[in-house]
Amino acid sequence: MNRKIFARVYPKSKNTKVEKIKEGTYKVRVQAAPEKGKANKALIEALAEYFGVPQSSIKIIKGSSAREKVLEI
Repeated sequence: MNRKIFARVYPKSKNTKVEKIKEGTYKVRVQAAPEKGKANKALIEALAEYFGVPQSSIKIIKGSSAREKVLEI
């Protein structure tokens, strides 16, 4: 697959949800708090399930400590 996507992450949400805003841009709500990488891990889990790929094939390229992230799948 090997493509870049942009994601805006909303930690501490009521539930986990991936919403497509436009081609290549997603809004991702995760229940995890943004501490010790928990929200990033939850983000990768949610995107892996959404795209039907293993978690190991998703990497955060940019913005690991920001709400807006660039990921490679």
